[in-house]
Amino acid sequence: MVDYANSTLSNITNLLTESIGRIVSSLIILFVTFFILKFSKKGFKRIGQKEGPNQKRKKTVGKLLSSVTRYSLGIISIIIILSIWGVNVGPALAGLGIAGLVIGLGAQKFINDLISGFFIIFEQHYDIDDVIEVQGFKGVVTDIGLKTTRIRNWKGDVKIMANGDMTNLTNFSRNFSVAVVDFGIAYEEDIQKTFDLLQEYLPKFRPTQADIIEDPINLGVVSLGASSVDIRVMVKTLNEKHYGIERALRKFIKDMLDEHDVEIPFPQVVVSHKETK
Repeated sequence: MVDYANSTLSNITNLLTESIGRIVSSLIILFVTFFILKFSKKGFKRIGQKEGPNQKRKKTVGKLLSSVTRYSLGIISIIIILSIWGVNVGPALAGLGIAGLVIGLGAQKFINDLISGFFIIFEQHYDIDDVIEVQGFKGVVTDIGLKTTRIRNWKGDVKIMANGDMTNLTNFSRNFSVAVVDFGIAYEEDIQKTFDLLQEYLPKFRPTQADIIEDPINLGVVSLGASSVDIRVMVKTLNEKHYGIERALRKFIKDMLDEHDVEIPFPQVVVSHKETK
């Protein structure tokens, strides 16, 4: 038993002595790979953080280049390390043609996701920080890779979707958003007076909101309700900023109407009682 242990230990020692060069070389390759990956990741991230035009596009391209670099370095490192340990990678690479055909038949979905990823990025279907909706899930694009896209909704939920499944999507970040506010005044009120107040006060609303692009517009009477004359106000905002602007504009209009004693009516029901003889 002791002789066997000594023999095994001797064989291990000889193996380590003979392979010390290969081990060191492999560790150096791994170290250089991790260093390049870390350095390139910071560099590509810095590209997307630079202020200026097309910043979203720069961030998206940076994510793509980071993903391509990661996959490429991983494959190259594996090939180099195999070569260091005496594996003849030439026949192995030649055999990839046949193996690739066999694997490809079972990996069509994976290849489809990769191809879709390239089309999504180069045809600019969406970029990082765009707001999109796909398959009923709406949120902000936080990451685009060669195979998957990550979307985060307003609740913080993150959905990871294969790029091949990113079809029939809606991109809300291509144009400006529109905030629409409807409010009603009593039938007894002077409509023209309300219009004059809106013309005077609405330009004052824009300086209070940094996300507004143009002055609010009075679109006029949009309906005659059961107990009110309904008026609509519209304003263009930065992308997806209309929700907060609508809330602020409603308060602004309410304060204006209260200040000038313009009645906002409650729903009313007129009951008629017919006397019988």
